[in-house]
Amino acid sequence: MWQALGAHPWAYPMLEVVHVIGIGLLMGNLILLELRLWGLGAALPVRPLARLCLPLAGIGFLMAAASGLMMFATQAEELLANRAFTVKMLLLMLAAGNAAWFHGRRSLELLDGRARGLMLLSTLIWVLVVTCGRWIAYL
Repeated sequence: MWQALGAHPWAYPMLEVVHVIGIGLLMGNLILLELRLWGLGAALPVRPLARLCLPLAGIGFLMAAASGLMMFATQAEELLANRAFTVKMLLLMLAAGNAAWFHGRRSLELLDGRARGLMLLSTLIWVLVVTCGRWIAYL
């Protein structure tokens, strides 16, 4: 089934489209929230903005994860041997740990320097995830 998906003339490219849209939703909403935590748009209350941004970021993550898993299934052996893919998976685990720390310490309530630092780290990790994702095809 998965080889057929990879060989289909438009199914695999559509998975890539869903993956890119998911990444855009995820990163766009995280960066918007981060900018607010760093003081831009101070007229926007953090909690209502977070109630809007975080579910959209979650939807984006689910879109990227589901499409990514399906793309992985079409060429698992090849991807497991790819260093960029391995680094991407490690970065995804780091992103999950960072998000757990951010929300576990209630950073959106504290809005302190550590909250800003964790958001900045999150953005850096996600930029590296995207960078590794692009490098997969070239390594």
